[in-house]
Amino acid sequence: MAKAKEFTVTIEDKPGALGKCFLALAERGVNILAFQSYVEEGESLTRFLADDTATAKAVLGGLHMIFEETDVAVARLPHRPGQLGRAASRLGENQINIDYSYCGVEPGSTLGLLVFGVDNVTKAATVLDELAAKDA
Repeated sequence: MAKAKEFTVTIEDKPGALGKCFLALAERGVNILAFQSYVEEGESLTRFLADDTATAKAVLGGLHMIFEETDVAVARLPHRPGQLGRAASRLGENQINIDYSYCGVEPGSTLGLLVFGVDNVTKAATVLDELAAKDA
């Protein structure tokens, strides 16, 4: 699975706001596989992959949070030096521009999840699937 749905959530930039969001997801059994959070223009922006997108969407809607879903390219690769560089280089070799990236961990395994927001998700997914197949 080299394509996935990512959530981008706008959260108040105040103590406890991120925790409230993630605890609400956890209470409904949603596991966060990878995430990135940063403050921009007075708001906290959080991107994450969830193991249950339908429930995550329902929880965020129930909290009246501002969010969007975006397709991203995901590589599941062994957690060892050079893998991020190989994946990013392979995308560049295929003329795929990386807008952002972050990492997580594949549940129940030692594989790292490399998440890429790119300008061509379909092409990136194919390239990353090929890279993961070589490491299998």
